[in-house]
Amino acid sequence: MTWDWQVFLNDDGSGRTYLQWMMDAWGWTLSVAGCSWVVAIVMGGIMGTLRTLPNSPWLVRLANVWVEVFRNVPLLVQIFIWYFVIPKMFPAMRDLPGFVLVVFALGFSPRHALPSKSGPVSRRCREASATPAWPWVSRRPRPTAM
Repeated sequence: MTWDWQVFLNDDGSGRTYLQWMMDAWGWTLSVAGCSWVVAIVMGGIMGTLRTLPNSPWLVRLANVWVEVFRNVPLLVQIFIWYFVIPKMFPAMRDLPGFVLVVFALGFSPRHALPSKSGPVSRRCREASATPAWPWVSRRPRPTAM
């Protein structure tokens, strides 16, 4: 059996080759992934920080609700909601291209808000407790050899 790699260079009937179609698809995939990564890092950092504020109970509740609402919803369902439901609810978003809606769906998912909360919370708990950060390290002085 031999592979026919020339099929990628054949014309598809519209003046483009299959290889050009594949390169365009990779470009769109990488651009959606990159843009949604930036949005996710920014939103995750903001929401994770809001969840750790000690003197702002309403902001903490708002961020917790945001995380808990989106946390157990599958990502594909979130994409469908952003692509089909949100533009119907908000007429101003009907003119946005699908690219932007999918970037919002992937970026507003709370995947990055959870790790940005766990670091400060664990540090705060460790400072409040009397146990050392590493329980296998003893605070007693070691006996010296004579």
